[in-house]
Amino acid sequence: MVQFLIGLVVIVGVIFAIMFLYFLNIWVKAVAAGAHISIFNLLGMKLRGIPPALIVNVKIMAVKAGLSIETSELEAHHLARGNVMRVIQALIAADKANIPLDFKRGAAIDLAGRNILEAVHMSVIPKVIDAPDPSKGRPTVDAVAMDGVQLLAKARVTVRTNLERLVGGAGEDTIIARVGEGIVTTIGSAESHKKVLENPDLISQKVLAKGLDAGTAYEILSIDIADVDVGKNIGAELQQRRAEADLQIAKAKAEERRAMAVAREQEMKALVQEMRAKVVEAEAEIPRAMAYAFKEGRLGVMDYYNIKNVQADTKMRDSLAGRPEKKEKK
Repeated sequence: MVQFLIGLVVIVGVIFAIMFLYFLNIWVKAVAAGAHISIFNLLGMKLRGIPPALIVNVKIMAVKAGLSIETSELEAHHLARGNVMRVIQALIAADKANIPLDFKRGAAIDLAGRNILEAVHMSVIPKVIDAPDPSKGRPTVDAVAMDGVQLLAKARVTVRTNLERLVGGAGEDTIIARVGEGIVTTIGSAESHKKVLENPDLISQKVLAKGLDAGTAYEILSIDIADVDVGKNIGAELQQRRAEADLQIAKAKAEERRAMAVAREQEMKALVQEMRAKVVEAEAEIPRAMAYAFKEGRLGVMDYYNIKNVQADTKMRDSLAGRPEKKEKK
């Protein structure tokens, strides 16, 4: 029994010696830097799948920068798949720049998928955003003034990160969209495009006064109009299209009236032919009536010759007058 206990003590001592030798370098480094991390804590990190060297280096960085961060917070953030090194670097940069940022907020921003270190850098050194973004396929913001002339504008927005709204705040795309909307509204409300060309800073002043950074992760410092060009005369094009449409309508109405006139002409020709047919029909009744009058004794031979003489005189007068002769109906 005594030998078993001695053997167990020897095994435990050997394990402890191996563990001590394995973590000796890291532990000495932590102690020398003033980062109090015990060997048993380092062993626990190893068992939990946390790289002890990373935590020790991060802890030393925080201590040397004067930051008080618990080792358990670093471990928890690493286990949550956060970037511990980037968070500590961001905290150190924020502390040197007198930007209020604690580990809890920095860890939340990092776990939200945002680059906390880049955000701190943007708080110190503002970033310039092009509106619109040329990489998205639209090089300019197109708007039409009240006089119908199109203007092509480019803007540069200077922003810095708002760390308080970085979690849950909108990104750069929202800023670009809002600035573009503000430019379109401002140009569209201008009475003349010449006023915009004379004072392009009016656009930036009106757009900046709208508070476009509300609900975003950025604070807009300035909006500068980089370029304004004259595009198409949309008003003139619309008037031309309207005139062409009116011309087509007038042509259609004229064609309709012409067709109605042609149809009316054809109707009148048919009516004339109908009347002529009735005249011919009536003339055809004359010989029959004369024969009936002879038969009844109401018309004599001399009367008949008198009628013939009158007809001959009428033909002669028509011939002298140049009118075509009518064929005698028998």
